[in-house]
Amino acid sequence: MRSFRTPMAGLTCLFALAAAGCSAGSDGNTDDAAAPPGKTSASPSQSTAPTTAAPSAAPATTYAPYVSATEASVNDPAGSPTTYNLAFVISSGSGCTPKWNGTHAVGDSPVTSRISALTKTGGTVRVSFGGASGKELAATCDSASKLAAAYGAALDAAGSSQADFDIEGDELTDSDSVDLRSEAIAALQKERPDLEVSFTLPVMPSGLDADSLALLESANEHDVQVSTVNIMTMNYGESYDDDMGDYAVTSATATQAQLKKVFGLSDAGAWRGMALTSMIGVQDVANETFTLADAAEVRTFAEEKEIAWVSMWSTFRDQQCEDEDADRDDAATNCSGVEQSAGAFAEAFTG
Repeated sequence: MRSFRTPMAGLTCLFALAAAGCSAGSDGNTDDAAAPPGKTSASPSQSTAPTTAAPSAAPATTYAPYVSATEASVNDPAGSPTTYNLAFVISSGSGCTPKWNGTHAVGDSPVTSRISALTKTGGTVRVSFGGASGKELAATCDSASKLAAAYGAALDAAGSSQADFDIEGDELTDSDSVDLRSEAIAALQKERPDLEVSFTLPVMPSGLDADSLALLESANEHDVQVSTVNIMTMNYGESYDDDMGDYAVTSATATQAQLKKVFGLSDAGAWRGMALTSMIGVQDVANETFTLADAAEVRTFAEEKEIAWVSMWSTFRDQQCEDEDADRDDAATNCSGVEQSAGAFAEAFTG
């Protein structure tokens, strides 16, 4: 996904789902609820995860939009998010220093004040590393220990125990950085047993591509406890000019079958280990527009399948474009490009 710079088979069952997964002693094909990442009774080398208490009465599918870590939007609280995905921590350049959008120190007081304001609404924050712009830290850090420290510094500054890794473009095809990232995340989870990890990956209606599957296999091989695989249901290509809600459902269905195979999950477990992120309104690809009706369709589908969370890119864009000056009011960065009231997509995604 864009930055917030204006105008701008049969692997071991290590998938530590937030809502479902493999119970101790299972064959990897179960609907049992699993503990959050790190809350296992087995040793790190064992491919097991215990069950937890019965789920609460809260909705199975939550709403967790992407927001800017550096600049507030009046639309941030719309829909009462349970979690805010803070975008994005990347490298400051060629080194291993984490910065928001590559420019703001992770401990900058305006950023920490913003995070404090977000959490006062009752939601938590998830630090998202990567995105479509700049260098993800795994491409610039020269060791797993330094990379883990960089990730940890950003999480500590945000006061978060949730990490999202949005990996796309060149970062997704670089097998060396993929493996280094997996090693670093696994090490970080050993230090922080409560750290929840999600991977945000591009998708097509046919599902995840070979590079995304290789990334998940790398995470699995390094014993990374993955809570959620979040698929970006957007920007498929100019030939995909039909119903964007239907494409999102088709993409999710194809991905669910892949997650079952990679992690040895049941039908329900694979659905519960998935999240869906849509780019609201007009897309980066011509002829693709995600409407309010599409958002409602995705929400209904997600609730039916008990998908972990739904998200959107982004709260900044959840408003109608009004200024004729494209430099000030650009559907690619700060509005949706469709007719709507402010916050309408958030309301659609929360049902």
